[in-house]
Amino acid sequence: MKALPSSSSKGPVKFKMPTRENLVPIRLDIELEEQRYKDAFTWNPTDPDSEITIFAKRTVKDLKLPPPFIMHIVQSIQTQLAEFRSYEGQDMLYTGDKIVPIKLDLRVNNTLIKDQFLWDMNNFDSDPEDFAKTFCDDLGIQDPEVGPAVAFAIREQLYETAVQSVAAAREIRMSKKGRRGAEYVPARFLSQVLSYSCY
Repeated sequence: MKALPSSSSKGPVKFKMPTRENLVPIRLDIELEEQRYKDAFTWNPTDPDSEITIFAKRTVKDLKLPPPFIMHIVQSIQTQLAEFRSYEGQDMLYTGDKIVPIKLDLRVNNTLIKDQFLWDMNNFDSDPEDFAKTFCDDLGIQDPEVGPAVAFAIREQLYETAVQSVAAAREIRMSKKGRRGAEYVPARFLSQVLSYSCY
């Protein structure tokens, strides 16, 4: 897999999904009026928010769900997109090579998937959908719903790892600030301390 240059030759890496397309994994689980709607899909965070309402209305119409589902679907997608966007522009902890384990434990219709493999977080050209298609072809899986479920599971875990990387970078940054604050003592304060120590 393609790797980025070492951290010594690059500045901080800004938050981004370590995939070719910067897509947000969205999960919906809404229950209203004794009906339940569950779904999982990806969303392009650069799409206009008006697309969310269009999607919600079309979904409710296609599945014949009660109209109140529209508002709840819109709110859930907007909340998850807002969380994703809150990380944009923030530094990620970059320590050179970063290989993370991806675990699959899925049941899709009559197919059970259990597997584990390694993923290169530095390969920003990777494509979970292409990987999932090859994965299903190699195993002879013909159910068309399995591939998207595998790709989503990969994207969801990569997203969690990227968020953890942002949190780690923030902690290191705060720790460095704390150390600098402790090391810096104003000259006037030092002179006061010295004058007190003379008595």
